[in-house]
Amino acid sequence: MNIKQWEDKNLSHFSYAIVSEKEIVLIDPSRNPKQYIDFAEEKNARIIGIIETHPHADFVSGHLEISKLTGATIYVSKLVHADYPHTTFDEGDIIQMGNITLKALNTPGHSPDSISILMEAEGVQKAIFSGDTLFIGDCGRPDLREGAGNMREKKLDLAKKMYHTLRDKYLPLEDDVVLYPAHGAGSLCGKGLSKADSSTMGKEKKENWTLQPTTEEEFVEALLSEQPFVPAYFPYNVEINRKGAANFKESVAAVKIGKSIVSKEDAAGLDEEIMIVDAREESKYKNGHLANSVNLMEGGKFETWLGTIIKPEESFYLAGESEEQLQNLIDRAAVIGYEPQIKQAFVVEYGEEKEPQLNVEEFKNNQQAYTIVDVRNYSEVKEGKFFEDSISMPLPEVREKVNSLPTDKPIVVHCAGGYRSAAASSIIQNAINNGVEIYDLGEAVKEFQ
Repeated sequence: MNIKQWEDKNLSHFSYAIVSEKEIVLIDPSRNPKQYIDFAEEKNARIIGIIETHPHADFVSGHLEISKLTGATIYVSKLVHADYPHTTFDEGDIIQMGNITLKALNTPGHSPDSISILMEAEGVQKAIFSGDTLFIGDCGRPDLREGAGNMREKKLDLAKKMYHTLRDKYLPLEDDVVLYPAHGAGSLCGKGLSKADSSTMGKEKKENWTLQPTTEEEFVEALLSEQPFVPAYFPYNVEINRKGAANFKESVAAVKIGKSIVSKEDAAGLDEEIMIVDAREESKYKNGHLANSVNLMEGGKFETWLGTIIKPEESFYLAGESEEQLQNLIDRAAVIGYEPQIKQAFVVEYGEEKEPQLNVEEFKNNQQAYTIVDVRNYSEVKEGKFFEDSISMPLPEVREKVNSLPTDKPIVVHCAGGYRSAAASSIIQNAINNGVEIYDLGEAVKEFQ
């Protein structure tokens, strides 16, 4: 028996392979099937099954394509009402792999159709693959199905189900059972996840707040409080995963790569109504960019912010500093199912729009002369403001609320480190074009913390 764990660090997503006697069952695979196919070849083993613990909100799964490539059976709860060929996998159902038994547990809470997989070897409990139900240090958030197409359920009802799931299905597990969740720290599928990639049920019973003695009412109140924002693409991904995604390689290859934009003439053919996602470094962007651009730099949270700022099925241009960068970004857009929305990708080396550089010393000494916009999340602001009179407008809300900003003073935008403020200041600059100067405080914000 062998358990292989993969991590997509950009989305803090864990996927798994269980190997037994030259057979492999995958759990919650990511969009690109290559690493799983390569692993099977390396092990000289056959992928016979793919288990989806639920239709994921934060990434597109490759379950359907892997099934097509390998002939493996997809296992998923009957409650998903999946549109792809599958075998239902619910309480009482098992998959046998030599002396390894995989048992389905219905574990609603994060979603109504969530399952967990208990692995036993010769009748002894060994591991639990918890999907988005139980995390290390936390449990899954219950508020992602309120806007998920035809798969809606109220967060209050799911929070109550989570309370009972954790007590009825998880607390009875043996202390030495290894916990393998679908996400770690940094994921928006929970609010207090650990950086660890595995744990034990004994450790979680002692340290995880969601497993401690409490009433249902107290648990529900705590679980629903201060959950992070819900990116716009989450409900969209739930539906893609319920239906099954298009093949990764073919879909990515269909994205049009246009000629480099190096002059005004090159840019003339672009549709002015379509937003440009410019992933270049902040300094290059500020020194010259195309109109209607947002500076969404290539970084660890590119997918999350792309799917937050750009709405599902909204067309956008993708601009970068090299074809190599563009290809990487197209692949990352495909992780959340956004590759069909890319009208064209191109290298950009030209732009008449510039973003002015803030004189930080002058700002320090005369802050009241500026409108200061804090684009951190509300939970961060609650922990403390950097500027007493700043306006709180989290980045996910900037496109919708930008016109409510006062324009009688220059505007200074800040976050906690510079990434979000670069994006937000570019959005504000696009919307407010009446001569008011828009500044990004950038990394200089650290001088005020």
